[in-house]
Amino acid sequence: MDKADIPFLSVTQLSESIKDRTISPVEAVESYLERIDNLNGRLFAYLTVNREGALQAARQSEQALDRSEYAGPMHGIPVAVKDQINTAGIRTTSGTPIFNDFVPDQDATVVANLKSAGAILLGKLNMTEFGTTSLSHAFETARNPWDLERFTGGSSSGSSVAVSARMCAAALGSQTGGSTCRPAAYNGIVGLKPTYGRISRYGVVPVSWSLDTVGILVRNVADA
Repeated sequence: MDKADIPFLSVTQLSESIKDRTISPVEAVESYLERIDNLNGRLFAYLTVNREGALQAARQSEQALDRSEYAGPMHGIPVAVKDQINTAGIRTTSGTPIFNDFVPDQDATVVANLKSAGAILLGKLNMTEFGTTSLSHAFETARNPWDLERFTGGSSSGSSVAVSARMCAAALGSQTGGSTCRPAAYNGIVGLKPTYGRISRYGVVPVSWSLDTVGILVRNVADA
């Protein structure tokens, strides 16, 4: 398979290809980084790209396969998370210049769980400021990949755009009042808002503690 075609595989397809070693984690990460380089200047899905960290994790993922240490279906899968979710050593802005230089010293539980499952973090995704109203991007406004003049929805705008434009295999967003399901619908992907409390919010910057829920954004129901 041509490397440029890898981002068009679903998580399910890519997972099977990594498991049977027809595609390597390094190839997968490199293909997504190339796509980010080509598209992010127009779509503004990413606020921070974890280039070196992702490549290092991909090499470690490949070495684990060499040792027959397969971690499961997420092994080697390139993912990204909303910039409201803490990531150790990678800035977490919550979509506001106020936190432009904030770098957490530990991962949110959801990020730690993804890493434990073998996923590889490509970077942090754009969002509205503090996850509030859909029109309050404090950095560049994320763009709908189907039509740059159309609205992405919010607040998980970058998460939905990155998945829709094949700039990551899957993404995490969050929802307080529609911030996962609405942008998923606007960008032609699947958004899953799980039962409140089902997924840990530890390390996720709150909007409304009694409503906030980590959301999953992917291309199809099987991936969710």
